[in-house]
Amino acid sequence: MIPTEADLADALTTATRAAVTELFRDNPGHTFYYVTLTTPGEAFGPALSAWSHEALAQRPDAEDVRYSYADSPFSVVGEEHLKPVREMFAARPEVFDIADDDASDAEFDLRLRAIETALRRSADEGLFGVGEARENVLVLAEVVPEDEENVARARRLNPPGPALDAWLAYWGLA
Repeated sequence: MIPTEADLADALTTATRAAVTELFRDNPGHTFYYVTLTTPGEAFGPALSAWSHEALAQRPDAEDVRYSYADSPFSVVGEEHLKPVREMFAARPEVFDIADDDASDAEFDLRLRAIETALRRSADEGLFGVGEARENVLVLAEVVPEDEENVARARRLNPPGPALDAWLAYWGLA
C-alpha cells in the first residue's frame, strides 16, 4: 500500500519527536538554535541536522557554516528514527519518474507538506521550546541545495523573533 500524505506526516512527526528529544537529551550542554529536516530536490525522505551555539563557537569558519546542515557536528542525526520514514517516502512514486509535470510537482508538494506538517506539529507540542525559547530556535523544512520555497516554509514554521530574523538577515532577506 502506498503511504498517504497523512501517513507520512504522522510517521515523520513521531520520528522527529524521538530524534530531536534524543539529540537534546544527549547534548545537555548545548543550546540549539537551528533544527532542520533536509531533503534534496527529489524530495526523498528527510534527514535531521542541527546547530548549537556551543558547537558553532568551536568553528573558525563559524560565519560561513552557521546555517549549513552538512557542516554541523549534528548533521544527519536520529537515523534510527528517520530511516523507517524514508522507506515510506521511497514507497511512493519518485518525483522525477513521473512523466506528467503537474503530477510530478504535486508529488513533490505532497512530500514537502508532510515534512512541514511534522515540524509544525512538533513545534506546537513545544518540542523546540515555548515563548521566548521557541523564538530562539529556527526550525526549517529545507530543500537542498537552496529552493525558492525554503523562505516561505521558514516563515510559516517560525514565529517572528530573533532566530527567524537572523536567518533572513544572513541570506539578505530581512
